[in-house]
Amino acid sequence: MSAHHKINYIEIPVTDIKVAKAFFNSVFDWQFIDYGPDYCAFDGVGIDGGFFSAKQNVSTANGSVLVVLYSDDLVATQANIEASDGKIVQAIFSFPGGRRFHFTAPCGNEYAVWSDK
Repeated sequence: MSAHHKINYIEIPVTDIKVAKAFFNSVFDWQFIDYGPDYCAFDGVGIDGGFFSAKQNVSTANGSVLVVLYSDDLVATQANIEASDGKIVQAIFSFPGGRRFHFTAPCGNEYAVWSDK
């Protein structure tokens, strides 16, 4: 498949890179490559990208795009998020094709997790 005109990389602002890395490593087993104190990259997580230092948080209330992750087990993923200091901001709900919930990571960014199960 050609990469021409496809989304290739995503950069996400975070208020604390160390906290963001620890959370995503703990909950989702993401690995990171550091490029100085204000940037780290991730790959092999569905799309390659990175976290960069910023004062802003991303949320749908602020008009941000929503990064949606997939899970084979929504309940277990939700428990892991809560155990790692994430907060559920929208409980599991059904939609055509599956179920999902929204959460904020410890840095305050909003994400969602969905499943077709």
